[in-house]
Parts: sequence; C-alpha cells; structure tokens
Amino acid sequence: MAPTTSPRLGAALRTAARSPLWRTLLVLVLLVAGLGGWWLSAGRSPGYPRGETHFATGGKLGVYDRYGQLLQTHVAKSMPGVRLTLDNTQGSIDNLQRVTGGQDQFAIATADAVADYRGPGKDRLRAIARLYDDYLQLIVPASSPVHRTADLKGLRVGVGQPQSGVNLVTRRLLSAAGLDPDRDITPLPLGLGDAADALRKGNLDAFFWSGGLPTGALTDLSDHVRIRVVPLGDLAEELHKAEGGGTDAYRAATMPKGTYPNAEPEDAVATVAVPNLLITRDDVDPGLVEGMTRAVIDSRDQIGAQVHAAQLVDLRTAVYTDPLPLHEGAMRYYRSVKP
Repeated sequence: MAPTTSPRLGAALRTAARSPLWRTLLVLVLLVAGLGGWWLSAGRSPGYPRGETHFATGGKLGVYDRYGQLLQTHVAKSMPGVRLTLDNTQGSIDNLQRVTGGQDQFAIATADAVADYRGPGKDRLRAIARLYDDYLQLIVPASSPVHRTADLKGLRVGVGQPQSGVNLVTRRLLSAAGLDPDRDITPLPLGLGDAADALRKGNLDAFFWSGGLPTGALTDLSDHVRIRVVPLGDLAEELHKAEGGGTDAYRAATMPKGTYPNAEPEDAVATVAVPNLLITRDDVDPGLVEGMTRAVIDSRDQIGAQVHAAQLVDLRTAVYTDPLPLHEGAMRYYRSVKP
C-alpha cells in the first residue's frame, strides 16, 4: 500500500515551500551538490590536455616507425582523450627540425644527431627518456669483395636520406675509414626500403643502416637474397675521436650471433652503437609529457615482444639523456617512481 500524507503535514509542506527561507535553503543545497559533482569530476581529470598530438617517427619499415605504431596503441589506452598521430620522416635530423619547428610534439632522435644539431630552437629541446641503442650496419651481398669500409671505394653505396641520422653517421664512418663521402664512392641518398630493394635487384653494391636489432626490413631482405654484415668495430675509436657536439655518443658494440639468421657471418659482428632519445620541446605541457613518459616505461614489455630493441628500455637508464636535459614533465614522473 502506498504511504499517505496527513492533511496537516501536507499543508505545512506547502506553506514551507512558499517561504523565502525554504527557497534559499533549497538553492544552497543544489549549489553544494553541484560543487560536489564538479569537485569529483575535477578529481577524475587526466591532468593533461586532450586532443591530437604529433609524434615524428622515421622512414617506413624502420624500427622507429614500428616502435611508434606500438606506442600509439598503448597511449590510446593509457591516456584517454589523447590521439597520437604518427608522422613518417627521413629520420633523426628531420625529426629535430620538426620538433623545434612546432610540427611535432614528440620524436625519436639519435644522440649524435642531437649533439650535432645547430638549427633554430636547439636550446628548447628537452629529453623524455633514453630508449634503446641503434647499431650501425653495413650490408653487402654475400659474394661482395667488401670486407671493411675502405673497400667501398668506387662502389655504389646507399648512405641514407639527407635528413636522417644514418646519413650523418655514414659520412663520419666513411671519413674515419679514409674515404671522401662525396668523391670516393657513388653516394645514393636512399631510405631503408629503397636501399634494400636496390641491393636485391643488383642496382646497389652496399648500404649503411643504423637501427635497433633486429631490423625487420633486413630480416626480410636476408630471406630473399644472401647478404653479409660487414664489421665496423675497427672504426669505433676513430669515430669517437671525430664526433662533435661534446657528447660520448658512440660506443664499441657487438651484434649478437644470429641477429639475422639467414645472413653471413653466423658469428657475432663487431660494430658501433649510438643511443636513441625520445625528445620533446620545453613548452609542451608537463602533464602530457609525464603521461608520455609513463606510457614509454609501462609499455616496455608489450612493445618489446614485437620490437626486440625496446626490451632495453629501462627505468634506471632512461634518465641518462645526454646531451639534453630532461623535460619538467619527465622529471615529475621519474621522481614519482623513485624508490
């Protein structure tokens, strides 16, 4: 049975409802309720600007590009409201120009390219994390007479696109080997995909690549044609001496045995490595940078399952971003997780 209201109580309620005091109290109650809802909503705010943000990766088929694709998926889940748009580029130098020019908020660039960069806005560059190392790789057909960099004299050599980190380090490698990059070889400014295709067709004698291990495009190339990785370790010391920018960007390194199972040699290959940095600009929102830093660290295992180089992303080493200082938002994240 529905409850009933006595005539006296009903009359009292109607009288109170017409009272100015009652109306004032009702307005105050509604106002407090509204403020409470706003406070709860603010408490759920993500702490970063929502909307589209741009990330400069690199050439298609490269490790930068694949890493960006996987990070994009993770950001969509971990930072609701942020749409990470990936921009394919020529590589590190192009990425630096795009970030300083405002076309992209985030990018990946090698430490040597950062140290060498002299363009406008250099002082506004900031780091988010040290990611993984790129390994310098000189690829030739298995039957090639090239067994060291100096043997490239007179040959057609893929040296990377003009605005790529590959081109920067390739010129330094050739100089360290005693070759003039413009006169002693026929330099061809090819990206990874085009270089691999040209080598496969016999239109190229060799090409340089700088990327994480293994690089999928090289694995694919080795499945279709017999290739060999030429050691570069003999140039490590000379390359280190010749580098500019005041950073110890290059280090002697070894490509593990079996990096490319169908390529020669079967044993490990001595080479040179250079760190990759995730970079941004000093005016990018600290909350957005903090969220991006968290996404990079938290996604390591997920991304590393498909991009093996990403397994090396580590909280302990991520803060070593020489020659760039950390962005305020990145520092905020690292402090929050510091033991």
